[in-house]
Amino acid sequence: MLDLRSDTVTKPNEEMRNAASEADVGDDVYGEDPTINELEAAAAELMGTEAALYVPTGTMGNQIAARVHTERGQEILVERESHIYKWELGGLAQHSALQVRTLDGGERGIPTPEQVRDGYVEEDAHRPGTGLLTLENTHNSKGGVAIAPEKIDSAAEAAHELDVPIHLDGARVCNAAVALDVPPSRIVENVDSVMFCLSKGLGAPVGSMLAGDEEFIARARRVRKLLGGGMRQAGVVGAPGLLALENVSRLEEDHENARVLAEHLADVDGLTVQSPETNIVLVDTEDAGLTAAELLDACEERDVLGSEFGTYVVRFCTHWNVNREDVETAAERVRDAL
Repeated sequence: MLDLRSDTVTKPNEEMRNAASEADVGDDVYGEDPTINELEAAAAELMGTEAALYVPTGTMGNQIAARVHTERGQEILVERESHIYKWELGGLAQHSALQVRTLDGGERGIPTPEQVRDGYVEEDAHRPGTGLLTLENTHNSKGGVAIAPEKIDSAAEAAHELDVPIHLDGARVCNAAVALDVPPSRIVENVDSVMFCLSKGLGAPVGSMLAGDEEFIARARRVRKLLGGGMRQAGVVGAPGLLALENVSRLEEDHENARVLAEHLADVDGLTVQSPETNIVLVDTEDAGLTAAELLDACEERDVLGSEFGTYVVRFCTHWNVNREDVETAAERVRDAL
């Protein structure tokens, strides 16, 4: 079975498993787990921030950031196809009592400074005011596009002029950094907080990092506890995360495999393929006369898994458990399925 549903399906290698079993641990709620402390320091250094916090999931990281940056009842500006809005169970309303105002970020999912200014609501006796702008890089729903730092800077500058903080959902920000040939810290240097995942292309079995200044992280630590994310001897799962931070450069291999997969699928009659910038390949099936679900069912019969990303859109995602031969084989099986 070639599993291309997501880079979340990656399995830890032997080195990560050994690191977990040998991790030096303590009670992280008391700040006494040396492995987690080391991981948080390393993540902060990678992102160029004062501090970082280990959280069980990226969704929790995003929701913590929203809660810390805002007051209950405020508005939050989000891109209308963003993960924090579409795929996190309405957490912005449930956890932080926020009212969402969506912005259309276009083909690349990044709002312009003018859209940020137009979306801003000033607090008064009748309106709650805008409390936060969230951005996403890479943008999942747009096919893993790597958004240039300058675009992030422009949106952030507009928000900061209005005294609105910015949180970046950077679940795959390391993919963006590799694709753009810049350090991750450059992408996030003008945002107020960033979440990035250890458990996707970097290969850790679990965990994400939330990074920002010391005051933000101190408040985030309390909200993590509130949401049930205060783990105890967390070094057992944090140790593979330390090794995951060493895997940033190898993401280029996933990107190249995605390009190869896209090239092969583009040669299949009836399929329209978006050229990938990172490790996500979006395939339109409408001209083939099949829905995404129908093609995926046929692919599964031939031992290839993908994700339904729309009525006629299939997503395939490369990762470190599939190699060049695997993606070439997958493309042939998709052709056969069609």
